[in-house]
Amino acid sequence: MPKLLVFGYGNPSRGDDALGPLLLERLGAVPGVERLTDFQLQVEHALDLDDRDLVLFLDAHLSCLSPFEFSQLTPACDNSYTTHAMSPAAVLQVYRQIRQRPPPPAFLLGIRGERFELGEGLSPSARNHLEAALSFVHGLLAQPKPECWRALCG
Repeated sequence: MPKLLVFGYGNPSRGDDALGPLLLERLGAVPGVERLTDFQLQVEHALDLDDRDLVLFLDAHLSCLSPFEFSQLTPACDNSYTTHAMSPAAVLQVYRQIRQRPPPPAFLLGIRGERFELGEGLSPSARNHLEAALSFVHGLLAQPKPECWRALCG
């Protein structure tokens, strides 16, 4: 099993919310990297973190800077912790609780989106943000080490 997981989530039918899955699709197969996609994060996704050295979550965000923001995640019980759709930090917290050990180092690439209405296509600015994020992810995968990724945060 690959030790690096890249997880793109979002709803392809809701305009720019498709950015995470689209980036994953554009990335294609990469040796040593498992790709996973879903509409939203759920408690069961904590099990996908087993035996990983590094995890990258990809998601569209309305409030992040253009074209994207990159940050390290820490486990947290946030408002999503008891809902059907969860934040990446809540997934990490579930992992820590069920496995009784820290989760693997995990990072979030939030890609700036503008339109999230049902039935909309990708906005022109989101297309540009997707290209910039794809280039950034290629750079991350060239150095799949937590310390290298931490240096690129914030």
